[in-house]
Amino acid sequence: MAIKGSLREASLPDVVQLLALGRKSGCLAIADRQSFGYVYFDDGLITFASIVNRRDRLGDLLVRNGLLTAEALAQAIALQERDRGRKLGEILVTTGMLAREELERYVRLQIEEAVYFLFTWTQGTFNFEVGVRPEGEDLLVAIPPESLLMEAARRVDEWSLIEKKIPSFDLIFAVDQAHLDGTAVALSEEQSRILPLLDGQRDFRQVVEESGLVEFEAGKALFGLLTAGFARRVGTSAAAATPRLAEARIEEHRNLGIAFYKAGMLDEAEREFRRVAELRPSEGGAPFYLGLVALRQARFENAVEALRLSAERGGPRVAVLHNLALALLRLGRVDEAEAAWGEALGRAKEDPAVHLGAAWTAIARGAWDVAGARLERAGALWGDRRPAAWHQAAALAAAGADDPSRALGLVRDGLARHPGHPVLLTSLAVLLELSGEMAEAEAAARAAFAEAPGLPQASKNLGDLLYRAGRYDDALEAYQRAARLAPDLGDDLYFRLGNIAYKRRETEQARRWWERAAALNPQHELVRANLDLLRVPA
Repeated sequence: MAIKGSLREASLPDVVQLLALGRKSGCLAIADRQSFGYVYFDDGLITFASIVNRRDRLGDLLVRNGLLTAEALAQAIALQERDRGRKLGEILVTTGMLAREELERYVRLQIEEAVYFLFTWTQGTFNFEVGVRPEGEDLLVAIPPESLLMEAARRVDEWSLIEKKIPSFDLIFAVDQAHLDGTAVALSEEQSRILPLLDGQRDFRQVVEESGLVEFEAGKALFGLLTAGFARRVGTSAAAATPRLAEARIEEHRNLGIAFYKAGMLDEAEREFRRVAELRPSEGGAPFYLGLVALRQARFENAVEALRLSAERGGPRVAVLHNLALALLRLGRVDEAEAAWGEALGRAKEDPAVHLGAAWTAIARGAWDVAGARLERAGALWGDRRPAAWHQAAALAAAGADDPSRALGLVRDGLARHPGHPVLLTSLAVLLELSGEMAEAEAAARAAFAEAPGLPQASKNLGDLLYRAGRYDDALEAYQRAARLAPDLGDDLYFRLGNIAYKRRETEQARRWWERAAALNPQHELVRANLDLLRVPA
């Protein structure tokens, strides 16, 4: 389950230390106003770290340390522009510009600098997701967090002093040339590097970017110049917004929104994409992501509205149609979902995810043969890379077509390919129960819960199995956990909770559960009958 909190309540070093001691693996996402960073862990060791919208300084580090010339860096960046999928480090190694050992050394340094910078954040929120690995990063390290915590503590102490003179990266500074010329004080290498950039035009953020220094080094160098009176503050760039800066701000909000979305911080993602939509009302990208956020939050009406708007503004792209169909299906608007998937299939006949989505619509209609044909096509396109969702849908279609042995085989095959997948374990429990293998069914249901204790359906399915076995006290615990995780999970959940309470002679509690079930489904006849029974005087 995710670990969330505020940096005002728990400092980032404390959180990192907790994850290290617990030998956790996953992604720690940190948000501070308009800044966002990641730290990835594997068995308690830091493997990767980055900050969104912060310039990648690998090339700058290599040039500054004499491993690469500025011309070679420019050549590598030009190659990267032509092949966006390749990392800069990979290009440098494959072209012979840099040895792999040196690349690994400076990637490690880059990661360390990102962590040090994150440790300077004292407000905002953090969110740790278990099991998440960095996407598209082949070169990972293994850094014991303790080795960074000591250095970070020193830097944070120094940064607290630096911030007194440089409280914002939007500030603009200029050199006091007369004062500087009148002294024989020797400047450090870092101070000499930033001096030409203190021109009364660039803000501190631009100074950092163009100097190739990390924030801490640039800040420390400028702090010394300010303290000695060789530089002074002359203004701020915040009020000088140009169209180009406005475009940069839109991209900043967009990048943050995507990062928040990937980290599961959906409220924060929604905030950033709403800002993009305000700044650029005519584009379809922001409504698309707003639709994805609403879909993940089970706000299906909002998802449909946002995704239709995205289609109007940006065209009916396959991803838009696919997610629109998912939202419509969750609302029970099966015909509209079928139409959306039909249009998506017309645009992407070789996309297995679209064939799978269309199969779910056929399953909802009980058209088992149609579902089977669509799943067969999706499976052929995926080959050995069939996802767990395909196995789940295929098992449902087989069960619907009255072929339980095939359904069981599909689930077992899915678990062989995706060990421990909670949804497949839940399906396995249901199928084993149907075949009368109760002990194995309960073991599978408990394994699903162990794998995903935060998944409401895992708790509910375990409760269903125990309820049908007459183990009402055990079922009660599982049902109550499901109700806490997802209060609107379904009327049958509250119907059975009411039944259990009534068996325990807890009449008022039974009434409350049944009233909740009736609110979710006013047409539930058994619930209405039970409530009528309670109204009859004893």
